[in-house]
Amino acid sequence: MIVANNGPAEAAFEPLLQLEMEMGTFISEWQHCDHLSSYLARIISHNRTDPVRHSNFFSSALNELLEVSFRSGASSGQVVLAIFRHGPVEQIKITFPCAAEQIPFYREAVSKVDRSDARARYLDSISTDMAPSRDSILLDLAINFDASIRFEEGPSPAVTLVVDLPLEGLVS
Repeated sequence: MIVANNGPAEAAFEPLLQLEMEMGTFISEWQHCDHLSSYLARIISHNRTDPVRHSNFFSSALNELLEVSFRSGASSGQVVLAIFRHGPVEQIKITFPCAAEQIPFYREAVSKVDRSDARARYLDSISTDMAPSRDSILLDLAINFDASIRFEEGPSPAVTLVVDLPLEGLVS
């Protein structure tokens, strides 16, 4: 496991919800991704200090992670999304199928999130890329949402990204 931006211990997080869907269905209904992100964000934000603001931030972050899984290129297998909470921090754990040859890309992208040049690389990527790349999306989460991101590799060709989002205290 590679850890970037050491966040709170995972054992302290309480489960809020879990969603499983077939990758083929997820890909075929991609146009509904934003609706799914917004719906889940409203569910978990109802008891936050500013539920609307929290929901907007959470929806944006979740949508980004769903896009990363969408771009894995896998057309079969399961996407498993679990959301946890510990105090002011929400944790998103997303597991998605990934070709074995792409796993090193995700491992490296997560390891680069915590480097001292992360902000400069992020600014460079958003000023030159036509569409956000998977690694620039992870940098966006780390820089703009103050997210802690970890990479986990499962027994099958799948990737798990664990993202801790301190949205309750985030200054916009």
